[in-house]
Amino acid sequence: MLSNEQIAFIQQNSQANPTSLRLKYGKEKEFVIAQIEARQKARTKLPSWCAEPRLIFPPAVSVEQSSSEATAHYKADIMRQTASTTVIDGTGGMGIDSYYFSKQFESVTYIEQNEKLVERARHNFNILNTPNIECICDDTIAFLQRLKAKVDWIYVDPARRTADQRRVVGLGDCEPDVTKHLALFLEKAHQILVKVSPLLDLTQTLLEVPQITAVHVVAVENECKELLLEIGTNASDVVIKTVNFKNDGSQQIFDFYRSEEPDAAVTFSMPLQYIYEPNAAILKAGAFKTAASKYQIAKIAPHSHLYTSESLVQLFPGRTFELIATVKADNKALTPYLTNGKANLTLRNFPGTTDELRKKLKLKDGGDVYLLATTLANTDKRLLVCRKVKD
Repeated sequence: MLSNEQIAFIQQNSQANPTSLRLKYGKEKEFVIAQIEARQKARTKLPSWCAEPRLIFPPAVSVEQSSSEATAHYKADIMRQTASTTVIDGTGGMGIDSYYFSKQFESVTYIEQNEKLVERARHNFNILNTPNIECICDDTIAFLQRLKAKVDWIYVDPARRTADQRRVVGLGDCEPDVTKHLALFLEKAHQILVKVSPLLDLTQTLLEVPQITAVHVVAVENECKELLLEIGTNASDVVIKTVNFKNDGSQQIFDFYRSEEPDAAVTFSMPLQYIYEPNAAILKAGAFKTAASKYQIAKIAPHSHLYTSESLVQLFPGRTFELIATVKADNKALTPYLTNGKANLTLRNFPGTTDELRKKLKLKDGGDVYLLATTLANTDKRLLVCRKVKD
C-alpha cells in the first residue's frame, strides 16, 4: 500500500526525470521513483490506471511488455462473443488483461508465478473494485492439471525469453509451451486464446496447430503489437481478423478467410490518381490480393503492396494519398516538388534502406509531401510524389 506521503511525492514529481531523481535522493526514494518511472511508461497505454494514484505499478520494463488498455479491451471483446462466464488468465503479470476480462466475465482466475506480482495485482484489483477476480500464485500447467471443472476460456501470453534472457519467437520455444500442453488446455477449457510474437511465422504456425480457428492481428497506430490465436476443437477455414487502433479512438478493421487469398482476383496498373498503403496489421496478415479484390483497386506491382485507383475509395484501412507526380529516384527530378527539401519517405519493394535513399536524395524529414519509393509493374524503380488524404 502507498502512503499518503508517497502518493504526494509521486504526483509532485510525475513529470520529473527518474535519473535526476535518483541522483538527488539515492536509494532512500528508489521505490517511489520506480513508480514514477513506470507511470511515465504507462501514461499513454494505460491512462485509466495512471489516473488512480493508489495503484502500485511493476517495474517499467514490465509495463512496456504489458497489454495496452485498447488491446486488453479487444481481447475481452473476442471472448464476449460467446456465451461465456469463466476465464483463466494463465499468465497474469501486471493484471491488465484480467482486469478487462473481469468486466465481461462472471469469474476470472488470475495465475502468476511471481509472488510480488501477485501481491500487487491483488492490491490493485481491490482498489479497482473487481471482486470477481481470484488471484493465485502458482504455475499454470500445475494448476490446470489439478483443475476439476472445465472453464469457458483460457488466456495465455507465453514468455518469449529463455532463462538466459534470449528472445524467442516460435510457439514451441515459449513458456508455457502451448504446443506441448495443447491437449491439457483443450481438456480444461472450451476455447483458448494465445498471445504470440508479432514476428511469428503465421503460415508455419497454422500448419503446426491445426486446431487454430481464428487469428487476430492487432496494430496500434500502424505498429503491429499482438498476434492472437483462437484455438478450439472445430477448426475448418481459418478467419483472419485485423484491427488497427488509431490515436483518435477509431479502428480500421479488415477480415478475410485464409482460403480467399490464393485465388483472389487482382489487376495491375500504373499509378493512378489515388495511392493506398495498407496498415501494418493487413500486411502482417498477408491480405495482399484480398485487400485489392475487396476494395476493387489495382496493385502497382506483384510484390510492392501499394494499390491505386482513379476514384477515391473511402475508409480504406491504411493510408490514402493523392498522386502529384511519378519521378525517377534522383534529387534533380524530385526538387521541383519539395519545399525546403522536406518530405516523408517510405520504401515499398525498393532496393536499399530508407536512410540510404534519404541521404542520396538529400532529404530533410517532415513536411506535407509523402514519397513512396517503389517498383512498378514494368519493373521501373520510381518515387511516387504524394499528398496525404485526410482520414
